[in-house]
Amino acid sequence: MFKIALRGLTAAALLVVSLTTPAVANSARRVEPLPLAAAVDLLPAAAESRDGYQRTAFRHWVDADRDSCNTRAEVLIAESRIPATVEAGCKVTAGEWYSYYDGVTVTAPGGLDIDHMVPLAEAWDSGASAWTAARREAYANDLDADRSLVAVTARTNRSKADQDPADWLPPLADARCTYTADWVATKLRWQLTVDDRERTALASLAEGCGQQALEYEPAT
Repeated sequence: MFKIALRGLTAAALLVVSLTTPAVANSARRVEPLPLAAAVDLLPAAAESRDGYQRTAFRHWVDADRDSCNTRAEVLIAESRIPATVEAGCKVTAGEWYSYYDGVTVTAPGGLDIDHMVPLAEAWDSGASAWTAARREAYANDLDADRSLVAVTARTNRSKADQDPADWLPPLADARCTYTADWVATKLRWQLTVDDRERTALASLAEGCGQQALEYEPAT
């Protein structure tokens, strides 16, 4: 027997599961920590295409576990540095969040966006166009990997838009190695591809990140 932590409102709770459950099988799939440069080399290569993309192809901010908290609320609750204030209907009204892209601390959730580490349009370009609607929904609401979704200032999220690291990096220089590792881990988790320009940018960033390492668990 062993215990796993739950995210969201029950993040502090522990659930005992049997060794035969899928949770254990999934944990066994976690890839051992990799140097960032080596992880970049593992990314599959392909040309990108945005043909047919619509944001509505990714159903997001759902309440997958039907606890009244949608994905946005779950991330806000999980990432608040103090216990978040949550009102009826799982409306998050206060907390304390650190936006690591720009080093800004935010106490009003209205000032935050929940960023898809690899934007939905970029995911589409990189392989998600061939996925089922259910897999795209799972991607857009991925609460099982801390790197997938992150609460950041609305200003930085909207500056980033759908750009990859060849065109946009966090304004806070000290955040860039973490950001690069988060990006690469998310692409590896979902087996998303990179084009030549993106790989060149990631490899260059990795060279300047010293001993930065990452780990990821392949998405099911």
